[in-house]
Amino acid sequence: MNHTELKDIEQQAIQYRFPSDFWWGSSASATQTEGTVEGDGKGPNIWDYWFEQEPNRFYDGVGPADTSRFYTRYKEDIALMKELGHNSFRFSISWSRLFPAGRGAINQQAVQFYNAVIEELRQADIEPFVNLYHFDLPMALQEKGGWVNRETVEAYVDYANTCFELFADRVAKWFTHNEPIVPVEGGYLYDFHYPNEVDFGKAVQVGYHTLLSSASAIKAYREGGYKGKIGIILNLTPTYPRSQHPADVQAAEICDAFFNRSFLDPSVTGEFNPLLVELLRQEGFVPSMEDGDREIICKGTVDLLGINYYQPRRVKARESLPNPDAPFVPERFFDYYVMPGRKMNEMRGWEIYEKGIYDILTNVRQNYGNIECFISENGMGVQGEEKFRDAQGMIHDEYRIDFIREHLKWVQRAISEGSNVKGYHLWTFMDNWSWTNAYKNRYGFVSVDLQNEGKRSVKQSGHWFKQVIENNGF
Repeated sequence: MNHTELKDIEQQAIQYRFPSDFWWGSSASATQTEGTVEGDGKGPNIWDYWFEQEPNRFYDGVGPADTSRFYTRYKEDIALMKELGHNSFRFSISWSRLFPAGRGAINQQAVQFYNAVIEELRQADIEPFVNLYHFDLPMALQEKGGWVNRETVEAYVDYANTCFELFADRVAKWFTHNEPIVPVEGGYLYDFHYPNEVDFGKAVQVGYHTLLSSASAIKAYREGGYKGKIGIILNLTPTYPRSQHPADVQAAEICDAFFNRSFLDPSVTGEFNPLLVELLRQEGFVPSMEDGDREIICKGTVDLLGINYYQPRRVKARESLPNPDAPFVPERFFDYYVMPGRKMNEMRGWEIYEKGIYDILTNVRQNYGNIECFISENGMGVQGEEKFRDAQGMIHDEYRIDFIREHLKWVQRAISEGSNVKGYHLWTFMDNWSWTNAYKNRYGFVSVDLQNEGKRSVKQSGHWFKQVIENNGF
């Protein structure tokens, strides 16, 4: 049997096949991978500052200066991406690396670095997908009020415009924000991001300004005449009611309005979600707006939607009245629900529900014009992976292979039913620093050995994913 006949048999055996131009790759962010190198010119962002103030809140006391050092090892890492078959890779630009003070003087070392990364990716035939903001506000802007202050919107648009001018001749896929609801939740509702405030009024204003900044950057991109696509990346966590009882269903609808439709509706349709608008009016939390904002948001809809999915959200009707004196939070309208028999990633504390990814894609197809989209993050964080390393040094992460495979089956089904989904990116390429969790949970195709100068080694999942890419299915 010759090689051609063997390949024909392999292709016939593929049960889950993907489009020939499918985007296969992974995603990462600047703060989680670049690290800090003395003399690199980078200004502090909110994570640098918070770690300096409260290192005890970060797992094992590991801060953002001690990451996987992509800043100095990008050539090695991109070579590994090529070896593992990537045809695309999403990374973010560090705002405070490019503008150490948030606006004003540009750090030319940052320009050189991102030019080099883009060029290295292109030479490896890996398309760069560039995200502008991934939770890492320059500290100089936070000191002026951060996203509560409308001046941050203006500074962001200046920053976005600069990135387009510098890199858009070689980058055709742009994203304004990654998971914009998360800084709202973490920074102003639930105390897991800086500035650790619990203030629903500020949360609403931060969300509004973030949305306005996204639409304004899209406006600037289109006015610049750049020949590419610009979108946003949303963590669309599907919300399931405990039952079909009207009170449970209403609880799920309200939860969905707060955490999904708050950004999804205006980003894709240009319209605010009516249920959310009515709730904010009733509770007295309408954000401050200016003339002309409405038109910017209406016209600033995305070309491309990135979808991050990790776990579902399950809710039920509240079982007790909320404390009237407690800070206002969305949970005033619902309780979370733990479904009996759910499958769990016990190490991360998250439910594994593969069909959720199909439900998201079906919703986007049926209710959001079947906009062009891709899975921009999906992944499984596991603690203590070293115990799965064999004598040859490879980590056997069959659990991650199973996780990816079962999600991809549902993605393929969505495609077969007409969903306009163009790709799948795992979070993440190599183990990285994960905010306050630091290196507690590992997500990568590639292991990073922090005890051995950050040595890279490909996990079993990385080799498996390479085969999936080569066969364009499995």
